Amino acid sequence: MIRGTRGRLVGLFRSSALLRNNSRIYNNYNRRRDVLVLKSLDHVRCYSAAVSAVKKLVDDVSLEIHTDIQAAAKEQSEVRNNAASTSNKESKTESEAAILSSSNALKHAYQENTGFGTRPIYLDMQATTPTDPRVLDTMMKFFTGLYGNPHSNTHAYGWETNKEIEKARKHVADLINADPKEIIFTSGATESNNTVVKGVARFYKKTKNHIITTRTEHKCVLEAARSMMNEGFEITFLSVDENGLIDLEDLKKNIRPTTCLVSVMAVNNEIGVLQPIKEIGEICRKNKVFFHTDAAQAYGKIPMDVNKMNIDLLSISSHKIYGPKGIGALYVRRRPRVRLEPLLSGGGQERGLRSGTLAPPLVAGFGEAARLMKQEYESDHKHITELSDRLTKGLLSVEHATLNGSPSHRYPGCVNVSFAYVEGESLLMALRDIALSSGSACTSASLEPSYVLHALGKDDALAHSSIRFGIGRFTTNEEVDYVIKAIVERVKYLRELSPLWEMVQEGIDLDSIQWSGH
Repeated sequence: MIRGTRGRLVGLFRSSALLRNNSRIYNNYNRRRDVLVLKSLDHVRCYSAAVSAVKKLVDDVSLEIHTDIQAAAKEQSEVRNNAASTSNKESKTESEAAILSSSNALKHAYQENTGFGTRPIYLDMQATTPTDPRVLDTMMKFFTGLYGNPHSNTHAYGWETNKEIEKARKHVADLINADPKEIIFTSGATESNNTVVKGVARFYKKTKNHIITTRTEHKCVLEAARSMMNEGFEITFLSVDENGLIDLEDLKKNIRPTTCLVSVMAVNNEIGVLQPIKEIGEICRKNKVFFHTDAAQAYGKIPMDVNKMNIDLLSISSHKIYGPKGIGALYVRRRPRVRLEPLLSGGGQERGLRSGTLAPPLVAGFGEAARLMKQEYESDHKHITELSDRLTKGLLSVEHATLNGSPSHRYPGCVNVSFAYVEGESLLMALRDIALSSGSACTSASLEPSYVLHALGKDDALAHSSIRFGIGRFTTNEEVDYVIKAIVERVKYLRELSPLWEMVQEGIDLDSIQWSGH
Protein backbone atom coordinates (compact mmCIF):
# COMPACT_ATOMS: atom_id res chain seq x y z
CA MET A 1 0.00 0.00 0.00
CA ILE A 2 1.29 3.49 -0.93
CA ARG A 3 0.82 6.29 1.63
CA GLY A 4 -0.60 9.56 0.32
CA THR A 5 2.35 11.90 0.66
CA ARG A 6 3.07 14.35 -2.12
CA GLY A 7 6.51 12.89 -2.85
CA ARG A 8 5.14 9.35 -3.16
CA LEU A 9 2.38 10.53 -5.53
CA VAL A 10 4.88 12.28 -7.77
CA GLY A 11 6.98 9.12 -7.79
CA LEU A 12 3.93 7.04 -8.69
CA PHE A 13 3.08 9.45 -11.50
CA ARG A 14 6.54 9.21 -13.04
CA SER A 15 6.94 5.48 -12.55
CA SER A 16 3.54 4.57 -14.01
CA ALA A 17 4.02 6.87 -17.00
CA LEU A 18 7.38 5.31 -17.77
CA LEU A 19 6.08 1.78 -17.39
CA ARG A 20 3.13 2.47 -19.66
CA ASN A 21 5.06 4.29 -22.38
CA ASN A 22 8.06 1.95 -22.37
CA SER A 23 6.00 -1.16 -23.09
CA ARG A 24 7.82 -1.41 -26.39
CA ILE A 25 11.28 -0.01 -27.10
CA TYR A 26 12.64 0.73 -30.56
CA ASN A 27 16.20 1.95 -30.99
CA ASN A 28 17.50 4.02 -33.87
CA TYR A 29 18.74 1.19 -36.10
CA ASN A 30 18.11 2.00 -39.78
CA ARG A 31 19.06 -1.47 -40.94
CA ARG A 32 17.87 -4.63 -39.17
CA ARG A 33 17.47 -8.19 -40.31
CA ASP A 34 16.04 -10.51 -37.71
CA VAL A 35 12.72 -10.84 -35.95
CA LEU A 36 12.54 -8.47 -33.00
CA VAL A 37 10.00 -9.99 -30.67
CA LEU A 38 9.63 -7.27 -28.05
CA LYS A 39 8.29 -8.25 -24.68
CA SER A 40 5.91 -6.22 -22.57
CA LEU A 41 7.21 -4.31 -19.57
CA ASP A 42 3.81 -3.93 -17.92
CA HIS A 43 3.71 -4.96 -14.24
CA VAL A 44 0.68 -6.30 -12.38
CA ARG A 45 0.25 -4.02 -9.37
CA CYS A 46 -2.46 -3.61 -6.73
CA TYR A 47 -3.34 -0.08 -5.60
CA SER A 48 -5.26 1.10 -2.54
CA ALA A 49 -8.51 3.03 -2.94
CA ALA A 50 -6.73 6.25 -1.95
CA VAL A 51 -4.39 5.95 -4.88
CA SER A 52 -6.86 4.80 -7.53
CA ALA A 53 -7.79 8.34 -8.53
CA VAL A 54 -4.14 9.26 -8.99
CA LYS A 55 -3.57 6.09 -11.01
CA LYS A 56 -6.46 7.04 -13.32
CA LEU A 57 -4.99 10.52 -13.75
CA VAL A 58 -1.60 9.03 -14.59
CA ASP A 59 -3.09 6.80 -17.29
CA ASP A 60 -4.64 9.81 -18.99
CA VAL A 61 -1.37 11.74 -19.26
CA SER A 62 1.02 11.13 -22.15
CA LEU A 63 4.76 11.28 -21.67
CA GLU A 64 6.98 13.08 -24.16
CA ILE A 65 9.71 10.78 -25.45
CA HIS A 66 12.10 10.86 -28.39
CA THR A 67 10.50 7.96 -30.21
CA ASP A 68 6.81 7.77 -31.12
CA ILE A 69 6.48 4.31 -29.63
CA GLN A 70 2.72 4.10 -29.86
CA ALA A 71 2.62 4.94 -33.56
CA ALA A 72 5.50 2.56 -34.23
CA ALA A 73 3.85 -0.29 -32.35
CA LYS A 74 0.52 0.28 -34.09
CA GLU A 75 2.06 0.30 -37.57
CA GLN A 76 4.24 -2.72 -36.85
CA SER A 77 1.25 -4.68 -35.59
CA GLU A 78 -0.77 -3.84 -38.69
CA VAL A 79 2.03 -4.85 -41.06
CA ARG A 80 2.67 -8.14 -39.26
CA ASN A 81 -1.02 -8.99 -39.19
CA ASN A 82 -1.29 -8.34 -42.91
CA ALA A 83 1.85 -10.39 -43.56
CA ALA A 84 0.51 -13.26 -41.47
CA SER A 85 -2.81 -13.32 -43.36
CA THR A 86 -1.04 -13.53 -46.72
CA SER A 87 1.85 -15.78 -45.69
CA ASN A 88 0.27 -18.99 -46.95
CA LYS A 89 -0.74 -17.50 -50.29
CA GLU A 90 2.55 -15.81 -51.10
CA SER A 91 4.90 -18.13 -49.13
CA LYS A 92 6.27 -15.14 -47.25
CA THR A 93 8.63 -16.28 -44.52
CA GLU A 94 8.37 -15.07 -40.94
CA SER A 95 11.77 -13.42 -41.23
CA GLU A 96 10.77 -11.46 -44.34
CA ALA A 97 7.60 -10.27 -42.63
CA ALA A 98 9.62 -9.16 -39.60
CA ILE A 99 12.07 -7.23 -41.76
CA LEU A 100 9.22 -5.38 -43.44
CA SER A 101 7.42 -4.58 -40.20
CA SER A 102 10.59 -3.52 -38.40
CA SER A 103 11.56 -1.21 -41.26
CA ASN A 104 8.16 0.47 -41.15
CA ALA A 105 8.17 0.78 -37.37
CA LEU A 106 11.65 2.24 -37.30
CA LYS A 107 10.56 5.16 -39.45
CA HIS A 108 9.16 6.55 -36.20
CA ALA A 109 12.44 6.11 -34.31
CA TYR A 110 14.36 9.09 -32.99
CA GLN A 111 17.53 9.98 -34.90
CA GLU A 112 20.30 11.41 -32.75
CA ASN A 113 21.71 14.75 -33.89
CA THR A 114 25.27 14.44 -32.62
CA GLY A 115 26.77 17.43 -34.38
CA PHE A 116 29.15 15.13 -36.26
CA GLY A 117 27.16 15.06 -39.48
CA THR A 118 25.31 12.09 -40.92
CA ARG A 119 25.77 8.89 -38.92
CA PRO A 120 28.13 6.59 -40.89
CA ILE A 121 27.65 2.91 -41.67
CA TYR A 122 28.82 0.98 -38.60
CA LEU A 123 31.44 -1.70 -39.28
CA ASP A 124 33.41 -1.61 -36.03
CA MET A 125 31.80 -4.56 -34.26
CA GLN A 126 35.02 -5.63 -32.52
CA ALA A 127 35.09 -2.30 -30.66
CA THR A 128 31.47 -2.62 -29.54
CA THR A 129 28.09 -3.76 -30.81
CA PRO A 130 24.79 -1.86 -30.88
CA THR A 131 22.47 -2.77 -28.03
CA ASP A 132 19.74 -5.09 -29.23
CA PRO A 133 16.31 -3.45 -28.66
CA ARG A 134 15.13 -6.61 -26.92
CA VAL A 135 17.96 -6.20 -24.42
CA LEU A 136 16.93 -2.62 -23.70
CA ASP A 137 13.34 -3.81 -23.30
CA THR A 138 14.47 -6.24 -20.59
CA MET A 139 16.53 -3.60 -18.78
CA MET A 140 13.85 -0.90 -18.53
CA LYS A 141 11.89 -2.41 -15.64
CA PHE A 142 14.97 -2.22 -13.40
CA PHE A 143 15.03 1.57 -13.74
CA THR A 144 11.42 1.86 -12.57
CA GLY A 145 9.83 -0.91 -10.51
CA LEU A 146 12.58 -3.42 -9.74
CA TYR A 147 15.02 -1.10 -8.00
CA GLY A 148 15.89 -3.26 -4.99
CA ASN A 149 19.43 -4.15 -3.99
CA PRO A 150 19.89 -7.81 -5.05
CA HIS A 151 22.00 -8.41 -1.94
CA SER A 152 19.23 -7.27 0.45
CA ASN A 153 17.89 -10.63 1.59
CA THR A 154 15.44 -9.42 4.25
CA HIS A 155 12.62 -8.13 2.04
CA ALA A 156 10.82 -8.64 -1.27
CA TYR A 157 12.61 -5.82 -3.09
CA GLY A 158 15.89 -7.66 -2.74
CA TRP A 159 14.40 -11.08 -3.42
CA GLU A 160 12.72 -10.12 -6.69
CA THR A 161 15.85 -8.42 -8.03
CA ASN A 162 18.11 -11.28 -6.95
CA LYS A 163 15.80 -13.71 -8.75
CA GLU A 164 16.37 -11.81 -11.99
CA ILE A 165 20.13 -11.73 -11.34
CA GLU A 166 20.22 -15.51 -11.01
CA LYS A 167 18.12 -15.92 -14.15
CA ALA A 168 20.66 -13.84 -16.05
CA ARG A 169 23.52 -15.83 -14.54
CA LYS A 170 22.00 -19.02 -15.91
CA HIS A 171 21.66 -17.54 -19.40
CA VAL A 172 25.32 -16.50 -19.34
CA ALA A 173 26.39 -19.96 -18.13
CA ASP A 174 24.27 -21.90 -20.62
CA LEU A 175 26.10 -20.42 -23.59
CA ILE A 176 29.36 -22.13 -22.56
CA ASN A 177 27.83 -25.21 -20.85
CA ALA A 178 28.88 -24.04 -17.39
CA ASP A 179 27.21 -24.24 -13.99
CA PRO A 180 25.57 -20.89 -13.07
CA LYS A 181 27.47 -21.00 -9.77
CA GLU A 182 30.71 -20.76 -11.77
CA ILE A 183 29.79 -17.36 -13.26
CA ILE A 184 31.16 -14.26 -11.50
CA PHE A 185 29.84 -10.90 -12.70
CA THR A 186 32.45 -8.18 -13.22
CA SER A 187 32.59 -4.77 -14.90
CA GLY A 188 33.87 -6.27 -18.14
CA ALA A 189 36.55 -8.39 -19.77
CA THR A 190 39.38 -6.10 -18.64
CA GLU A 191 38.51 -6.65 -14.99
CA SER A 192 38.01 -10.38 -15.61
CA ASN A 193 41.41 -10.71 -17.27
CA ASN A 194 43.15 -8.75 -14.51
CA THR A 195 41.41 -10.83 -11.86
CA VAL A 196 42.69 -14.04 -13.45
CA VAL A 197 46.27 -13.05 -14.24
CA LYS A 198 46.90 -11.33 -10.92
CA GLY A 199 44.56 -13.39 -8.74
CA VAL A 200 45.76 -16.86 -9.73
CA ALA A 201 49.42 -15.83 -9.68
CA ARG A 202 49.19 -14.28 -6.21
CA PHE A 203 47.29 -17.20 -4.71
CA TYR A 204 49.86 -19.78 -5.85
CA LYS A 205 52.95 -17.57 -5.56
CA LYS A 206 54.52 -19.68 -2.79
CA THR A 207 54.92 -22.68 -5.10
CA LYS A 208 54.54 -21.35 -8.65
CA ASN A 209 55.89 -18.19 -10.24
CA HIS A 210 55.59 -18.67 -14.02
CA ILE A 211 52.89 -17.44 -16.44
CA ILE A 212 52.57 -18.19 -20.17
CA THR A 213 50.69 -16.00 -22.62
CA THR A 214 51.08 -14.85 -26.25
CA ARG A 215 52.36 -11.73 -27.99
CA THR A 216 48.99 -11.08 -29.63
CA GLU A 217 46.85 -10.92 -26.49
CA HIS A 218 44.69 -7.93 -25.64
CA LYS A 219 46.52 -5.09 -23.95
CA CYS A 220 44.88 -5.76 -20.59
CA VAL A 221 46.35 -9.27 -20.46
CA LEU A 222 49.79 -8.15 -21.61
CA GLU A 223 49.94 -5.26 -19.15
CA ALA A 224 48.62 -7.39 -16.29
CA ALA A 225 51.28 -10.02 -17.03
CA ARG A 226 54.02 -7.36 -17.18
CA SER A 227 52.87 -5.95 -13.86
CA MET A 228 53.37 -9.36 -12.29
CA MET A 229 57.02 -9.24 -13.33
CA ASN A 230 57.43 -6.49 -10.73
CA GLU A 231 56.19 -8.98 -8.12
CA GLY A 232 58.86 -11.51 -9.04
CA PHE A 233 56.98 -13.63 -11.57
CA GLU A 234 58.51 -14.92 -14.79
CA ILE A 235 56.46 -14.36 -17.95
CA THR A 236 56.81 -16.25 -21.24
CA PHE A 237 55.30 -14.53 -24.30
CA LEU A 238 54.73 -17.14 -27.01
CA SER A 239 55.31 -16.09 -30.61
CA VAL A 240 52.79 -16.73 -33.39
CA ASP A 241 53.31 -17.70 -37.03
CA GLU A 242 52.43 -15.59 -40.08
CA ASN A 243 48.80 -16.70 -39.71
CA GLY A 244 48.61 -15.58 -36.08
CA LEU A 245 48.48 -19.09 -34.62
CA ILE A 246 50.65 -20.36 -31.77
CA ASP A 247 52.80 -23.47 -32.09
CA LEU A 248 51.47 -26.16 -29.73
CA GLU A 249 54.91 -27.76 -29.48
CA ASP A 250 56.31 -24.40 -28.41
CA LEU A 251 53.66 -24.26 -25.67
CA LYS A 252 54.57 -27.75 -24.43
CA LYS A 253 58.27 -26.86 -24.27
CA ASN A 254 57.64 -23.73 -22.21
CA ILE A 255 55.49 -25.33 -19.51
CA ARG A 256 57.46 -25.81 -16.29
CA PRO A 257 56.70 -27.35 -12.90
CA THR A 258 56.39 -23.77 -11.61
CA THR A 259 53.88 -22.69 -14.29
CA CYS A 260 50.60 -21.61 -12.66
CA LEU A 261 48.69 -20.21 -15.62
CA VAL A 262 48.43 -20.31 -19.41
CA SER A 263 46.37 -17.47 -20.92
CA VAL A 264 45.55 -17.58 -24.64
CA MET A 265 42.91 -15.46 -26.36
CA ALA A 266 40.20 -17.46 -28.16
CA VAL A 267 39.51 -15.00 -31.00
CA ASN A 268 41.88 -12.11 -31.63
CA ASN A 269 40.23 -8.69 -31.48
CA GLU A 270 42.27 -7.25 -34.38
CA ILE A 271 42.58 -10.04 -36.93
CA GLY A 272 39.87 -12.50 -35.84
CA VAL A 273 42.22 -15.50 -35.67
CA LEU A 274 40.80 -18.48 -33.77
CA GLN A 275 43.37 -20.30 -31.64
CA PRO A 276 43.21 -24.11 -31.13
CA ILE A 277 41.54 -23.75 -27.74
CA LYS A 278 40.59 -27.41 -27.28
CA GLU A 279 44.14 -28.61 -27.97
CA ILE A 280 45.60 -25.99 -25.62
CA GLY A 281 43.16 -27.08 -22.92
CA GLU A 282 44.23 -30.70 -23.27
CA ILE A 283 47.90 -29.78 -22.92
CA CYS A 284 47.25 -27.66 -19.81
CA ARG A 285 45.05 -30.29 -18.16
CA LYS A 286 47.69 -32.98 -18.80
CA ASN A 287 50.36 -30.79 -17.18
CA LYS A 288 48.06 -29.70 -14.31
CA VAL A 289 48.27 -26.03 -15.27
CA PHE A 290 45.26 -23.72 -15.16
CA PHE A 291 44.07 -22.59 -18.59
CA HIS A 292 42.48 -19.16 -19.07
CA THR A 293 41.07 -17.77 -22.31
CA ASP A 294 39.96 -14.24 -23.05
CA ALA A 295 36.71 -14.98 -24.89
CA ALA A 296 35.44 -11.40 -25.23
CA GLN A 297 35.40 -11.73 -29.03
CA ALA A 298 34.44 -15.42 -29.07
CA TYR A 299 31.65 -15.77 -26.52
CA GLY A 300 28.38 -16.55 -28.29
CA LYS A 301 29.98 -16.26 -31.73
CA ILE A 302 31.73 -19.61 -31.93
CA PRO A 303 30.73 -22.87 -30.18
CA MET A 304 32.40 -23.01 -26.76
CA ASP A 305 32.12 -25.70 -24.11
CA VAL A 306 34.27 -25.18 -21.02
CA ASN A 307 34.16 -28.87 -20.15
CA LYS A 308 35.00 -30.31 -23.56
CA MET A 309 37.71 -27.67 -24.07
CA ASN A 310 39.18 -28.07 -20.54
CA ILE A 311 38.91 -24.34 -19.87
CA ASP A 312 39.42 -23.38 -16.23
CA LEU A 313 38.84 -19.63 -16.48
CA LEU A 314 37.09 -17.63 -19.20
CA SER A 315 36.54 -13.87 -19.59
CA ILE A 316 33.34 -12.44 -21.11
CA SER A 317 32.19 -8.96 -22.15
CA SER A 318 28.53 -7.97 -22.52
CA HIS A 319 28.86 -5.15 -25.04
CA LYS A 320 30.46 -7.46 -27.61
CA ILE A 321 27.23 -9.50 -27.82
CA TYR A 322 24.70 -6.65 -28.27
CA GLY A 323 24.39 -6.13 -24.51
CA PRO A 324 25.03 -3.09 -22.30
CA LYS A 325 28.48 -1.69 -21.56
CA GLY A 326 29.96 -1.78 -18.09
CA ILE A 327 29.18 -5.43 -17.33
CA GLY A 328 30.99 -8.69 -18.01
CA ALA A 329 31.66 -12.02 -16.38
CA LEU A 330 34.37 -14.44 -15.38
CA TYR A 331 33.89 -18.20 -15.50
CA VAL A 332 35.79 -19.88 -12.65
CA ARG A 333 35.80 -23.68 -12.59
CA ARG A 334 34.65 -25.34 -9.36
CA ARG A 335 35.77 -28.94 -10.04
CA PRO A 336 38.73 -29.19 -10.11
CA ARG A 337 38.60 -26.03 -8.07
CA VAL A 338 40.47 -22.94 -9.21
CA ARG A 339 41.61 -20.63 -6.40
CA LEU A 340 42.43 -16.98 -6.91
CA GLU A 341 42.96 -13.89 -4.81
CA PRO A 342 40.26 -11.22 -5.36
CA LEU A 343 41.26 -7.78 -6.58
CA LEU A 344 38.60 -5.98 -4.52
CA SER A 345 37.92 -6.13 -0.78
CA GLY A 346 34.43 -5.59 0.54
CA GLY A 347 31.19 -7.38 1.29
CA GLY A 348 32.24 -10.66 -0.28
CA GLN A 349 29.66 -10.77 -3.06
CA GLU A 350 30.07 -13.15 -6.03
CA ARG A 351 31.50 -16.07 -4.04
CA GLY A 352 33.88 -13.64 -2.35
CA LEU A 353 35.72 -13.10 -5.62
CA ARG A 354 34.23 -9.74 -6.63
CA SER A 355 32.88 -7.51 -3.87
CA GLY A 356 30.47 -4.70 -4.65
CA THR A 357 26.77 -4.25 -5.33
CA LEU A 358 25.73 -5.63 -8.71
CA ALA A 359 23.89 -3.40 -11.19
CA PRO A 360 20.62 -5.29 -11.90
CA PRO A 361 19.80 -3.41 -15.15
CA LEU A 362 23.20 -4.27 -16.62
CA VAL A 363 23.19 -7.86 -15.39
CA ALA A 364 19.66 -8.47 -16.72
CA GLY A 365 20.57 -6.90 -20.07
CA PHE A 366 23.69 -9.05 -20.21
CA GLY A 367 21.66 -12.17 -19.49
CA GLU A 368 19.11 -11.36 -22.17
CA ALA A 369 21.89 -10.68 -24.68
CA ALA A 370 23.40 -14.09 -23.87
CA ARG A 371 20.01 -15.77 -24.24
CA LEU A 372 19.52 -14.16 -27.64
CA MET A 373 23.03 -15.19 -28.77
CA LYS A 374 22.16 -18.81 -28.03
CA GLN A 375 18.68 -18.57 -29.53
CA GLU A 376 19.81 -16.91 -32.75
CA TYR A 377 23.24 -18.49 -33.13
CA GLU A 378 22.45 -20.37 -36.34
CA SER A 379 20.84 -17.44 -38.14
CA ASP A 380 23.51 -14.99 -36.93
CA HIS A 381 26.35 -17.29 -37.97
CA LYS A 382 24.88 -17.87 -41.42
CA HIS A 383 24.19 -14.18 -41.96
CA ILE A 384 27.63 -13.02 -40.79
CA THR A 385 29.49 -15.73 -42.76
CA GLU A 386 27.69 -14.83 -46.00
CA LEU A 387 28.42 -11.13 -45.58
CA SER A 388 32.03 -11.84 -44.57
CA ASP A 389 32.66 -13.93 -47.68
CA ARG A 390 31.12 -11.21 -49.81
CA LEU A 391 33.16 -8.47 -48.16
CA THR A 392 36.45 -10.39 -48.19
CA LYS A 393 36.09 -11.28 -51.86
CA GLY A 394 35.37 -7.66 -52.75
CA LEU A 395 38.25 -6.22 -50.71
CA LEU A 396 40.83 -8.71 -51.96
CA SER A 397 39.89 -7.83 -55.54
CA VAL A 398 41.85 -4.61 -54.94
CA GLU A 399 45.40 -4.88 -56.26
CA HIS A 400 48.05 -5.45 -53.54
CA ALA A 401 45.43 -6.11 -50.84
CA THR A 402 46.19 -8.89 -48.36
CA LEU A 403 44.13 -10.59 -45.65
CA ASN A 404 45.83 -10.50 -42.25
CA GLY A 405 45.62 -13.69 -40.21
CA SER A 406 44.66 -17.24 -41.04
CA PRO A 407 42.10 -17.47 -43.86
CA SER A 408 40.66 -20.70 -42.42
CA HIS A 409 41.07 -20.50 -38.62
CA ARG A 410 39.19 -17.27 -37.99
CA TYR A 411 35.92 -15.77 -36.87
CA PRO A 412 34.21 -14.51 -40.06
CA GLY A 413 32.84 -11.37 -38.42
CA CYS A 414 36.33 -9.84 -38.19
CA VAL A 415 38.10 -9.06 -41.47
CA ASN A 416 41.49 -7.31 -41.34
CA VAL A 417 42.98 -6.27 -44.69
CA SER A 418 46.15 -4.35 -45.56
CA PHE A 419 46.15 -2.08 -48.62
CA ALA A 420 49.76 -1.62 -49.67
CA TYR A 421 51.00 1.87 -50.60
CA VAL A 422 48.11 3.52 -48.74
CA GLU A 423 48.37 4.96 -45.23
CA GLY A 424 45.66 3.38 -43.09
CA GLU A 425 44.85 6.61 -41.24
CA SER A 426 44.52 8.46 -44.56
CA LEU A 427 42.13 5.81 -45.82
CA LEU A 428 40.05 6.11 -42.65
CA MET A 429 39.83 9.87 -43.17
CA ALA A 430 38.71 9.27 -46.76
CA LEU A 431 36.03 6.87 -45.45
CA ARG A 432 34.26 9.23 -43.08
CA ASP A 433 30.93 7.76 -44.15
CA ILE A 434 31.96 4.35 -42.76
CA ALA A 435 32.81 3.68 -39.11
CA LEU A 436 35.97 1.54 -39.24
CA SER A 437 39.15 1.05 -37.27
CA SER A 438 42.81 0.53 -38.06
CA GLY A 439 43.21 -1.76 -35.05
CA SER A 440 42.11 -2.18 -31.46
CA ALA A 441 39.89 0.57 -30.06
CA CYS A 442 41.94 0.40 -26.87
CA THR A 443 45.11 1.49 -28.72
CA SER A 444 43.55 3.65 -31.46
CA ALA A 445 44.92 6.84 -29.87
CA SER A 446 48.47 5.63 -30.52
CA LEU A 447 50.20 6.30 -33.85
CA GLU A 448 52.34 3.20 -33.42
CA PRO A 449 51.67 0.35 -35.88
CA SER A 450 49.70 -2.62 -34.58
CA TYR A 451 51.76 -4.88 -32.30
CA VAL A 452 49.52 -7.77 -33.39
CA LEU A 453 50.47 -7.35 -37.05
CA HIS A 454 54.11 -6.93 -36.05
CA ALA A 455 53.86 -10.29 -34.27
CA LEU A 456 52.69 -11.80 -37.59
CA GLY A 457 55.86 -10.51 -39.25
CA LYS A 458 54.28 -7.56 -41.06
CA ASP A 459 56.53 -4.55 -41.60
CA ASP A 460 55.62 -1.04 -40.47
CA ALA A 461 54.27 -0.04 -43.89
CA LEU A 462 51.79 -2.93 -44.10
CA ALA A 463 50.89 -2.65 -40.42
CA HIS A 464 50.09 1.05 -40.93
CA SER A 465 47.96 0.30 -44.00
CA SER A 466 45.62 -2.20 -42.31
CA ILE A 467 41.89 -1.67 -41.80
CA ARG A 468 39.61 -3.79 -39.59
CA PHE A 469 36.06 -4.48 -40.76
CA GLY A 470 33.50 -5.80 -38.27
CA ILE A 471 30.27 -7.49 -39.33
CA GLY A 472 27.37 -8.15 -36.98
CA ARG A 473 23.73 -9.06 -36.52
CA PHE A 474 22.40 -5.79 -37.94
CA THR A 475 24.78 -5.44 -40.91
CA THR A 476 23.05 -5.61 -44.31
CA ASN A 477 23.99 -6.67 -47.84
CA GLU A 478 23.53 -3.09 -49.04
CA GLU A 479 26.01 -1.80 -46.49
CA VAL A 480 28.64 -4.35 -47.51
CA ASP A 481 28.21 -3.53 -51.20
CA TYR A 482 28.55 0.18 -50.43
CA VAL A 483 31.73 -0.41 -48.41
CA ILE A 484 33.33 -2.50 -51.17
CA LYS A 485 32.59 0.18 -53.77
CA ALA A 486 33.88 2.96 -51.50
CA ILE A 487 37.11 1.08 -50.66
CA VAL A 488 37.90 0.31 -54.29
CA GLU A 489 37.35 3.92 -55.39
CA ARG A 490 39.17 5.62 -52.52
CA VAL A 491 42.16 3.28 -52.42
CA LYS A 492 42.62 3.99 -56.11
CA TYR A 493 42.38 7.74 -55.50
CA LEU A 494 44.88 7.75 -52.62
CA ARG A 495 47.35 5.62 -54.53
CA GLU A 496 47.27 8.06 -57.43
CA LEU A 497 48.55 10.68 -54.99
CA SER A 498 51.40 8.46 -53.81
CA PRO A 499 54.86 8.66 -55.46
CA LEU A 500 55.55 5.15 -54.15
CA TRP A 501 52.61 3.76 -56.09
CA GLU A 502 53.88 5.48 -59.23
CA MET A 503 57.29 3.86 -58.77
CA VAL A 504 55.67 0.43 -58.25
CA GLN A 505 53.67 0.87 -61.44
CA GLU A 506 56.92 1.60 -63.27
CA GLY A 507 58.37 -1.68 -62.02
CA ILE A 508 60.81 -0.22 -59.51
CA ASP A 509 61.69 -2.47 -56.54
CA LEU A 510 61.25 -0.22 -53.51
CA ASP A 511 63.48 -2.46 -51.37
CA SER A 512 66.42 -1.72 -53.69
CA ILE A 513 66.20 2.04 -53.16
CA GLN A 514 68.69 3.70 -50.83
CA TRP A 515 66.62 6.25 -48.92
CA SER A 516 68.56 9.23 -47.59
CA GLY A 517 67.87 10.57 -44.11
CA HIS A 518 67.25 14.20 -43.20
